[in-house]
Amino acid sequence: MNTKKVTLKMIADYEYESVNATGNKVNIDMYAGENKKHQSPMELLLSGLAGCSAVDAVLMMKKKRKQVTDFKIEAEGVRNDGVPSFYKSIHLLFQLTSPDATQAEFEKVVRLAVEKYCSVASSLKSEINYTAKVVRPV
Repeated sequence: MNTKKVTLKMIADYEYESVNATGNKVNIDMYAGENKKHQSPMELLLSGLAGCSAVDAVLMMKKKRKQVTDFKIEAEGVRNDGVPSFYKSIHLLFQLTSPDATQAEFEKVVRLAVEKYCSVASSLKSEINYTAKVVRPV
């Protein structure tokens, strides 16, 4: 079983820094408008889904020996109006620029990437067991 771990630390009331085991940092904030400098946790979830799907799709296209000159995904989530404001639906728009890939090939690769290989997508559609424990530093 593969385990991942991040440590989140408060910078300010609405700003945090998350660091993984190898020291890579992601800044997170919940500011609005002009004060916003980083992605929110819910935006990071969309980024994670898009990033995971992108890597899988591009690698599959290259495995088929297709050229990928540009690739982009627009991820849009529709959230619940109440609390919690979870995603009710997520829409991914895949855009591929390739001189030698057909629409059908790309559609098949995207379907496989999202429905079979993307760990983030699989996590979103499964029941995840989690725990929360509270400790106070000594």
